[in-house]
Amino acid sequence: MRLSFLAPLMAAFALASACAPAASATYPEKPIRILVGFPAGSTGDLIVRILGPRMGQALGQPVIVENRPGAGSSIAAEAVAHAAPDGHTLLLSTTANVINPSLYPNLRFSFVKDLTPVTLLAEAPALLIARADLPARTVKELVAAASEAPGKFSYGSSGNGTFTHLYGELFNQSAQVRLTHVPYKGGAQALTDVMAGRVDLAFTPAAPVMAQVTAEKVKALAVIGRHRLATLPQVPTFAEAGIAGFDSALWFGLHAPAGTPGAVVERLSSELQKVLADPEVRRQLSDQTVEAVASTPTQFASTIASESSKWAKVIGTAGIKID
Repeated sequence: MRLSFLAPLMAAFALASACAPAASATYPEKPIRILVGFPAGSTGDLIVRILGPRMGQALGQPVIVENRPGAGSSIAAEAVAHAAPDGHTLLLSTTANVINPSLYPNLRFSFVKDLTPVTLLAEAPALLIARADLPARTVKELVAAASEAPGKFSYGSSGNGTFTHLYGELFNQSAQVRLTHVPYKGGAQALTDVMAGRVDLAFTPAAPVMAQVTAEKVKALAVIGRHRLATLPQVPTFAEAGIAGFDSALWFGLHAPAGTPGAVVERLSSELQKVLADPEVRRQLSDQTVEAVASTPTQFASTIASESSKWAKVIGTAGIKID
């Protein structure tokens, strides 16, 4: 199924690049805007503000960050999808953008068809945390306990359809258990209730809960990502714990409007790969519990295809609907 989904996407990407008009030799000719679908101070916003000045130096034009939060980043994505395809208006794309089409069938744009991938920028690891007094000390013990008592254990999320909800559903499907979902209107209240013992678990970005884990107010059972965290070397990844599908952390990338000249896309990707290789940039990102992860446009297109397929399956199997 994954190959059948990937083939037309890759073919469309190749065709768009081949048919795109020749890029202006003077690109960029004016400041570049990057639209961020989340508020100032969010992880994605911090990433762009770290990369923006270096990107501007490399391209010879200022990079302006514009926050357009709302609808899980779809407002910003739609604006970029309808922008002139000249490389001067870009989108900070995120995991949310591949989730939204399965949750909101009436979007007025197609993330795959109306936007073209430039490069992956970074990944932010996430954690499965538990209340401090939960008897299960490992994922294996949690699965065993949850298998014996379906629905007994609960997990809080920042709302229906958010990645903190979907990771819980992915866990249910991968481990063949049933955790009870408790949605909140934001991650802060979910974390508060895990610490208070009102809910048992939460799937959460690592950065906001590191202090609570270190202070042993909650305990970390597993890392969502490709490797362990340097700050929590004792906590295994889900793969190490025997649960598949959790090797993809929260990712952030850059997209341009479909039809953007291939030469512009390639230049943006090439310059950003150089920026992301800079040790100081990598340090600044690491300070935000974010890992620099560059890619070519083709590699990023493959990631989009894989992620879209995975989350569509999770949402469809769980029957998740947004009112």
